Amino acid sequence: MRLAKLKTKISVEDYIGGEEISDIKHEYLDGEVYAMAGTSDRHNIIAGNLFANLWTHLRDSPCQPFMENMKVRVNRDVFYYPDVLVSCEQNPESSYYRNEPILIIEVISPSTAQTDRREKLRAYQQMPSVHEYVIVEQESIAVEIHRRQPDGRWITYYFTRQDTEFTLESVNLTLQLAEVYRRVNFEQN
Repeated sequence: MRLAKLKTKISVEDYIGGEEISDIKHEYLDGEVYAMAGTSDRHNIIAGNLFANLWTHLRDSPCQPFMENMKVRVNRDVFYYPDVLVSCEQNPESSYYRNEPILIIEVISPSTAQTDRREKLRAYQQMPSVHEYVIVEQESIAVEIHRRQPDGRWITYYFTRQDTEFTLESVNLTLQLAEVYRRVNFEQN
């Protein structure tokens, strides 16, 4: 979730250096820095459930899941903080970001839905390494998977029933929506 934009444009190098010492996370878009707001308990539970399943599934794999504090460098001038990502990079350029994720997951709220479904979707689709971009609702049970096809086209799949299974093909992991939303209380405000 984004907060406010800082007024002055800064270099990528200054951004990366600042993020290494900052207590607040910021996304970086073409020289402009946006502070990230905190997240709800639902958001954290959902992201944690996804990360835990990926962590267990990939424990003997060269691929590594990361949760919310690892940046993705979309291109030379854009950095995002996805909620969960998987990268198989063997010699990453930096220990603070990844250039070639294969799977990116965003848990969305009403305030981030438009950015995640438009701006970030377009940006991630331009990254050759990304096979799947997953958007997970936190206000209701709903998962959408944007998946790159062998011919380069993207197809979107929607899942909304708790007893439904879906597969993250990029990492060969099948989950039920009930597992994604385990311990999420939709009755609280």
